[in-house]
Amino acid sequence: MVQHNIIKVRIDNELSASGMGVLFRSENIEDGLSKLSTLKQLPKACIIDLNFHDKNVLARLQELKTKYTAIKLIAHTDIDTEKTIRGILKIGFESFLLVGSDRSVFIKAIEKVRNG
Repeated sequence: MVQHNIIKVRIDNELSASGMGVLFRSENIEDGLSKLSTLKQLPKACIIDLNFHDKNVLARLQELKTKYTAIKLIAHTDIDTEKTIRGILKIGFESFLLVGSDRSVFIKAIEKVRNG
């Protein structure tokens, strides 16, 4: 778990250093939905670190996408099975990043979804 948190902090730092704003981090989808609901202006893109230990994660992601249709979703996970990729694309994710991807890959994915 500590290693996972280190990765999240590194990603936040690298994105901030590249000039991309990080509005907030949340530990789960419910917290993310709550934080999104308080924003006056929604982000164009959202990177979601997928936790497949939560058996309801796909249903919760569908709820997020249904409620915030304008936000482009980017999945971040260490699971790259065909079933996983198909599931997140079916929900409406725009992009897919593997854990360990470097800053340039993150930036390209974000710019791609932001620019259409």
